[in-house]
Amino acid sequence: MPAPSFALTDRTALVTGAGGVIGRAIAEGLAASGAAVAVVDVTEDGARETVEAIEAEGGRAVAIGADVTDAASVADAVARTESELGALTDAVNCAGIAGGAPAEELSVEDWDQMIAINLTGVFLCAQAEARVMLPRERGAIVNIASMSGTISNKGLTQAHYNTSKAGVAHLTKALAAEWATRGIRVNSISPGYVETPMTTREEVTPEMRRMFEDDTPLGRLAVGSEIAGPAVFLLSDAASYCTGANLLVDGGFTVW
Repeated sequence: MPAPSFALTDRTALVTGAGGVIGRAIAEGLAASGAAVAVVDVTEDGARETVEAIEAEGGRAVAIGADVTDAASVADAVARTESELGALTDAVNCAGIAGGAPAEELSVEDWDQMIAINLTGVFLCAQAEARVMLPRERGAIVNIASMSGTISNKGLTQAHYNTSKAGVAHLTKALAAEWATRGIRVNSISPGYVETPMTTREEVTPEMRRMFEDDTPLGRLAVGSEIAGPAVFLLSDAASYCTGANLLVDGGFTVW
């Protein structure tokens, strides 16, 4: 039998949140695997550095600014992707925020913002992506959830974040079930602790960081490129029988 193909040659991918650490690593990984990549962030300027890194390695990319909480903005990003790079075949919905507050003090405004960006934003992106994929009966979508949607993190007060990410994992299953017979696979990745501004924000003390490392069987935080590999796999033909899966990429954190 032939070797499984992880190549994304002649594919067009869209990555949201691609100005951030994880999104940038994924965008660069998809480009290195052969895809032309629409690098989407909240502003076009925020996406430009990722585009420059991809182009420096000989890849094709375009910077697009979009608000993932606005359906029209997301639809425009998909349309521009197709106009400039070709028919959309793959997407990674990575845009998200983090934050913390004791549940009894958490404001409705903070709750609403978290859900709007982390969960509704993923839905709006997947919806817009599927609207162009479904008529062609071809496509693969990966949503970025979090292990925080599976467990409640020791020492962190983030009910809104955990809830939003649990929603992403279950939304993924719902979309996978709806679109499985129509040519689109939908999976999610749930990273553990990754070296990003989210894990160096003020409320994450050096002591908590050491706890994160000690509680991870691999003994360290991930780097962004370690999330890119699973994304390439789930989009590639090597994962042709994977849909509705939530892949925990957490250094073993959730085994204990």
